[in-house]
Amino acid sequence: MQFSYKILILDDDKLVTSSLRSLLALEGFNHAVFYNNPIDALEYLRNNPCDVIISDFMMPQMNGIEFLSEAKKLYPNASMILLTGYADKENAIKAINEVGLYKYIEKPWDNDELIINIKNAYERSHLTAQLEEKNRQLEKYNIHLEELVREKTANIIEMNERLSAIINNCADGIIIFSSSGSVMDANPACESLFGLSEEILKTKKFNDLFITKDTDLENVFNDKSEKLLRDIEIENAVNGNKIPVEISSAFIPPKTTAEEGTYVFVIRNVNLQKDMERLREDFIATLTHDLRTPSLAAIQTLEYFLNGKLGELSEKQKMLLSTMKKSNEDMLGLVNTLLEVYKYESGRLRLVKTPFMFNLLLDECIEQVKPIADAKNQTIEKIYKNLDSSEILADRNEIRRVIINLLGNAVNYTPNGGIIEIKAEIEDKDLHFSVKDNGEGIYKKDIPKLFKRFSQGTQEKRSISTGLGLYLSKQIIDAHGGKIWLESDKGKGSEFFFLLPDSVMAKEEDKLWTA
Repeated sequence: MQFSYKILILDDDKLVTSSLRSLLALEGFNHAVFYNNPIDALEYLRNNPCDVIISDFMMPQMNGIEFLSEAKKLYPNASMILLTGYADKENAIKAINEVGLYKYIEKPWDNDELIINIKNAYERSHLTAQLEEKNRQLEKYNIHLEELVREKTANIIEMNERLSAIINNCADGIIIFSSSGSVMDANPACESLFGLSEEILKTKKFNDLFITKDTDLENVFNDKSEKLLRDIEIENAVNGNKIPVEISSAFIPPKTTAEEGTYVFVIRNVNLQKDMERLREDFIATLTHDLRTPSLAAIQTLEYFLNGKLGELSEKQKMLLSTMKKSNEDMLGLVNTLLEVYKYESGRLRLVKTPFMFNLLLDECIEQVKPIADAKNQTIEKIYKNLDSSEILADRNEIRRVIINLLGNAVNYTPNGGIIEIKAEIEDKDLHFSVKDNGEGIYKKDIPKLFKRFSQGTQEKRSISTGLGLYLSKQIIDAHGGKIWLESDKGKGSEFFFLLPDSVMAKEEDKLWTA
């Protein structure tokens, strides 16, 4: 085995150095140098580092302790070994303590022991050098860490100052509650909204500050998810005005298990927004109402032409006028839908609930869309359960609108020759309904968009619809206290559901209700 240890051996006896040269060469130490004069050895060391330095004790120009002391100044991490006779043992021990020698070896030595000591000395030198390098790196890291801490501290102070400036100058009210609902902090905008100083606000509880019909608001501190709370009012203590607001809430976890978390509420005054929405909705209602008259007049006029009451028409003329009539009817349908949406959103539409057989209504709706399905060679399958002898209590016309819309979508998006499956079931006092197609389906990420106003489905493909059908259907089902939803996977078709809870009539109930 070859060793790369750098070893220097000094002894004024050439016979000793010759013997050690042979021993080390035999053991594979090929990087050892040998000197008989300490002055020459020191000169070598000034230009050549060594891992292990071995020196005799008694020498004429300089004793071994003096030589190793000078070598220690040049290479403090090198391991120093002193070769000494028994008579000098006491001086060797003293040198170990004072000079910091690694070890002394008495003459005559055992060759195996000497080789082991050289190897151990090298390992000591190597580990010492590594430790010193690590210490240097650690010192540099500590210096860098101190600089980094100072920099981060300055950044945190600056960020806190900015955050404080943002909070204090924010137009929205910001208020912090404890988990028990007590006010902890509030910004100036919050003081202005409530007409109360921060000191007085800190004496209030959550339920003292907000006015709402939503009973779930009482459980706001039991839910740690981010929420947007609407339909809430606050009363200004100075002028008594009630201000509609929206609240964005977020939970801040505690730093330790011994602490409680806090809730941050950002309160936005939506009074101007509400006024603008009312103006917009009133404008839409007026506009759509005024559009109905000319649309009806145009349809009626075109009907006169098509019936031949104003003279005979050629086939091309009939085709052109039929297209014009269809376009006007589509526009009238859009106008009527917009009016219905406005009525639901403004709360001006009152449901007229009457008892009726749901299976009969469903058959009527199927008959209405069947010609379009037949034209596409589609099959409509019906699965009814417990419908024959039960009546439901709902607004028949509005429920009919929902069913027609869902069936129309299914026919529209089902390919030629496809299957449309309709299921209706009465379970206890609940009505369950679903329409399933085998069309292209919808990506899961797009499903939440479908029931929003003017949504037209996926990003990949826009439909030619107005985007109001499903939105209006949701408004109708919601007004009945029900639920409407969709299950779909891309490439596997879609299935629309709605549920009307507690809608099945008992036999003794009256025959007309208005809600």
